[in-house]
Amino acid sequence: MAPKPQKSPKGQRKGQGGKKKIKPSIPVVEEEEPMNMESMGHPEIYPLVLTTRTQEIFNCRADEDFTDEQPYKLIKKDDILADMLNRAAVSDFHPVKKIVREYPGDELLLVYDKDFKYGLNFYLIGTEEGKENFLKTQEVPEEQEELKEHTSEDLYIYKPPVSKPWVSLGSEKEIEEESVKESKRRVTYMISRKRSQFGAPVTFSDQNASSIKDAYIECTSYTDKNFTLTQIEKDIGLQVIPEVKGVSTQTKWAFPKNATTQYYAREFSEEEKEALEQSKTLVDFLNNVSTSVEIALQQNEIMNTFIDDWKNLAEEESTFGDKTDTHLKEYQSFTDLHSTMEKMITCVSWHPTIYGLIVVSVAVRLSYEERVHFSGKLLLQPSLLLFWSFSDPIHPQLMLESPDDIFCFEFCPSDPNIIAGGCINGQIVLWDITSHADRIENIKAGGSRSKKAILKPMFLLEPDSNKEAMYIRHCAVSSIENGHRKVITDIHWLPDSFEINRMGSVFENRSGINCQLVTCSADCTICFWDIRPQKPASTAAPATTAAAASTTTAITTTNNHTNSQQPTTEKKKEETIEIPFDVPSTFLHLDLSWKPLSRIKLSKGETSLDHCPTKLSLGEDPFLCKMQGTSSIHVLLKEKVLSQVKALKSAEVNPYHNLEAGIANILKPIEDFCTKFFVGTEEGEVIYTDWKMERDSETGRFMPKKPVNLYTVHDGSVHTVQRSPFYNDIILTVGGWNVAIWKEEVMSGPLLQTCCAPKRYTSGAWSLTRPGVFYIGREDGYVDIWDLLEKTHEPAQSQNICITMITYIKPWTFSSKQQFIAIADYYGTLHILEIPWTLSHPSFNEVASVNYYFEREVKHLDYVQQRKLIREEEKKEIALELVKKKTKVYTKTKEQMEAELKLEYESYLELEKSILFNLGLTKVSEKVSYLDMA
Repeated sequence: MAPKPQKSPKGQRKGQGGKKKIKPSIPVVEEEEPMNMESMGHPEIYPLVLTTRTQEIFNCRADEDFTDEQPYKLIKKDDILADMLNRAAVSDFHPVKKIVREYPGDELLLVYDKDFKYGLNFYLIGTEEGKENFLKTQEVPEEQEELKEHTSEDLYIYKPPVSKPWVSLGSEKEIEEESVKESKRRVTYMISRKRSQFGAPVTFSDQNASSIKDAYIECTSYTDKNFTLTQIEKDIGLQVIPEVKGVSTQTKWAFPKNATTQYYAREFSEEEKEALEQSKTLVDFLNNVSTSVEIALQQNEIMNTFIDDWKNLAEEESTFGDKTDTHLKEYQSFTDLHSTMEKMITCVSWHPTIYGLIVVSVAVRLSYEERVHFSGKLLLQPSLLLFWSFSDPIHPQLMLESPDDIFCFEFCPSDPNIIAGGCINGQIVLWDITSHADRIENIKAGGSRSKKAILKPMFLLEPDSNKEAMYIRHCAVSSIENGHRKVITDIHWLPDSFEINRMGSVFENRSGINCQLVTCSADCTICFWDIRPQKPASTAAPATTAAAASTTTAITTTNNHTNSQQPTTEKKKEETIEIPFDVPSTFLHLDLSWKPLSRIKLSKGETSLDHCPTKLSLGEDPFLCKMQGTSSIHVLLKEKVLSQVKALKSAEVNPYHNLEAGIANILKPIEDFCTKFFVGTEEGEVIYTDWKMERDSETGRFMPKKPVNLYTVHDGSVHTVQRSPFYNDIILTVGGWNVAIWKEEVMSGPLLQTCCAPKRYTSGAWSLTRPGVFYIGREDGYVDIWDLLEKTHEPAQSQNICITMITYIKPWTFSSKQQFIAIADYYGTLHILEIPWTLSHPSFNEVASVNYYFEREVKHLDYVQQRKLIREEEKKEIALELVKKKTKVYTKTKEQMEAELKLEYESYLELEKSILFNLGLTKVSEKVSYLDMA
């Protein structure tokens, strides 16, 4: 396919001196050479693929117009040119349009390649000489058959040799395989030194090696015994396989055909009708059955006789048991064919109101060192947001330009024509595509927006005739000095129900529309932004206010040529504000001066280091809602968004064009508002923290609060932090090699933590219609589909989507009967797949079943926490017992105490008798008898 001419570069802006714009010249891009069979020795042959539609147009249907006897046909050159003019790039002759235009003759030879000799089903001969040679080779066999018929005798006839075209049998492939080529990747070394050492003078001098110590070292060669290899063992493997015999049978299959029969209704004649009306048997029959017929009619009105009672007896199990329709089906794919650099898709978002329209952001696949090395080339390549439509998979509908590669973006919930994105250099970009809304709303993406609309297949959609690429410049970009220092990893619009101030306090929204954003970056900060002016309209700068309210293309506040008429020319000259003609002035007051409203750092505690956030989740997604069973509520939400957009269109003044209207109103605080949110970090941590500031007791300054809880669950960077569309307090986090599900206000840990996967997880998303289903992307191109009602320890199924890493997953509901999921990969291809019935339609009472599972897991966590406390108490008791055993405190028994008392008493009696004997108060005989008595 011929490449599309590149867009001419932007003209330079006007200077202050009133210089004219110079219209740059448009470079001419040479067309690509079509593929021919020059490698097989036939440079005049160009293989083609002709679809059924093209075969019908040129009356060259396979096996009908082409036969084995006549496999070629002459087609007029004017007919081919007319087809390429009518169908443009869709024409099957578009790849060889250069050959057709330069062909000298009036008719081209088209040959049917039945055996796919040259790889495709047809091939075109692009030269007159090749056409004549082909036609001659077809006439030679006919002449030889005529000679055989006229010869009656079996005589030897000399047949001169006939030259035939050379046919390749694959010898060149064998030669190419035997040739030596570089297979290993070359090693690249980067040697650097300080800039101050460049150009330093160098002086060389001679010295005696023997006079200076350690100046000469002799390195003689020697034999190293460690590298002497001796073969001791040799492994030889043998394998015995059984003999296998393949047998196949084929049954005759009859092709079904529709058969119809038409007949006339049989009616009674007038004489028969009169005879039946006067018949007594008919009257008696009607009188007998009238009562039973009336009862049957009453029963049909009271109850539905066509209802299936078996379905009401139990839950439908086709969702879990039927394996015929459980895989994602490829619907369409998009690839940017006009980009010269290799790019990957960083973020994907479906348009909130226009069905069949999807937006992607792309970034160059380069490391930091490579970006620095190729910085000159990157400045020439525009950084874009691409709008893809189902009706045209080749040409983007819109291209939004940005200062640098975009890594995340989001539509404004109040007005989808407002888009905010985060760049790799830390800047925030705002676009306003209101003036281009008609272009994308008129895209043929499957008809009307009603519920019954079903997207048509890609080959039934006729692309738009206007293929000119439309580049849209951004309206405003944030200040580099006051914004993020590194790449912005996530961005979200705050809901229109509240707003916050610099201290993080929550108030009622004064404007009634989404006016604030939150971003997180790799510079360890989370910033809140406000798109409204920081001061009321009365105190704002006059030049800025006038520029924001007017629709002119340039506003000049001073005139250097009227020095005599203006007495204040000696004062400081005001700057000139220039607005390009194709850029709306919606956010002109923010351009290059936009600063964050509040800045939060997630401290690691006692150290001076901070956490590096990658993804965050504040609350309920504005584009999702709590659905209770079916996708009908989801469709109602879309209709609500459509009604809001229609209200903005019908309004005389767009609220985003008059942002100063409600800024002077008094803020009304909101009590009992939850200001906590989830954050995923680069180290794999999940943090539950608060954005509200608190005053430091030592310094008196307002500082961010410490994280409420910190969990180290993932063993890699967190790529997804998303709330469930059914339960606002259930959060899914994906990072490293595992997945976790959390419940807000449950501080003991995750409800579900999967085991280590075979490959690293890179993205994830909840299902929009089934509360227990979510999709996880892996680095090897597979998608794991989890169904909590079927399995909780492993994925319900895994499906291969591409051959490289999946970078983003975004499902979307088109209607109650058709749902899609967008999967982006590292090579820049966007795959659109259709979700099957089993994964898109919930079973009976599935919301309550999944909710019961989460509640059961919460009780399990509480039980585990209680068991931990009990185990800690038991450990303390065991430790005390061990301490007591070490001290070895012994206690005497009752028998031991009685024996000791008895011995003491006997010693006392002896002492008493000896004292009495010494005093002469007792005799020896009395003493002995007394002792015997004792």
